[in-house]
Amino acid sequence: MVAAAVRGAARALGGAAAVGGGAARAPRGWGWGGSSRRLWAPSGPAAAVVRSPAAPGALSPFDRQLKRKQKNWAALQPEPAKCDYLREEVGGRVADRVFDITRAFPLALDVGSGRGYIAQHLTKETVEKLIQVDIAENALKNARETEIPTVNVVADEEFLPFKEDTFDLVVSSLSLHWVNDLPRAFREIHQVLKPDGVFIGAMFGGDTLYELRCSLQLAELEREGGFSPHVSPFTAVSDLGHLLSRAGFNTLTVDTDEIQVNYPGLFQVMEDLQAKTYF
Repeated sequence: MVAAAVRGAARALGGAAAVGGGAARAPRGWGWGGSSRRLWAPSGPAAAVVRSPAAPGALSPFDRQLKRKQKNWAALQPEPAKCDYLREEVGGRVADRVFDITRAFPLALDVGSGRGYIAQHLTKETVEKLIQVDIAENALKNARETEIPTVNVVADEEFLPFKEDTFDLVVSSLSLHWVNDLPRAFREIHQVLKPDGVFIGAMFGGDTLYELRCSLQLAELEREGGFSPHVSPFTAVSDLGHLLSRAGFNTLTVDTDEIQVNYPGLFQVMEDLQAKTYF
């Protein structure tokens, strides 16, 4: 029943929500950490390794260390690019949004960069220097070549090790849905942006993997009389604007793109998702 329900499923991967906004500065000390807690400021080509501090009493639905191991494993597979088609597509769309802004950015930050899916689409005329941050060091070691001078930093997306008012642009693609505290992550991004800085990102929306989620629930209800979640939760698109506004952003734009990927059966879906390390 599960295989029949999933076979040929449309929109198995999709519902990516693009988010963006200009930074309106909040008072000093807004969110986690003031400038005294910032660990690193970009000054050279060397990569910096930063550990993720644990917030006391914070709810952590995701095991970030396990996610790091999973992403490191995926980056070492023989053909990592074979399953990168969705990251490539969304990374290109984020870069297109950057090109829509008629200004150059002296220093930019890519949060959850992976193998550089946004950087490969950017030009040095638009971004003069780029800092790529990811929790998985193997992904950064295998980052794609780009014409932009780039520095790679191993750090958690929730705890950005940079001083306030550092970056002119922050981008992110298909990474923030894995953080345990999305409001905190948005506040971190807001703090490292300059007062006139821009944040452009994309993350999976609430309807992503809708067919797979329903198929698993129906099958488990039939066999077990109940069900438990087997797909990671996603943020509703309607909530993103509010979260960005609370973080201090203004001039917000939130829209959605739907990308359909068809699979012949359930096992092909699982194999693809495991290799992608998206979910």
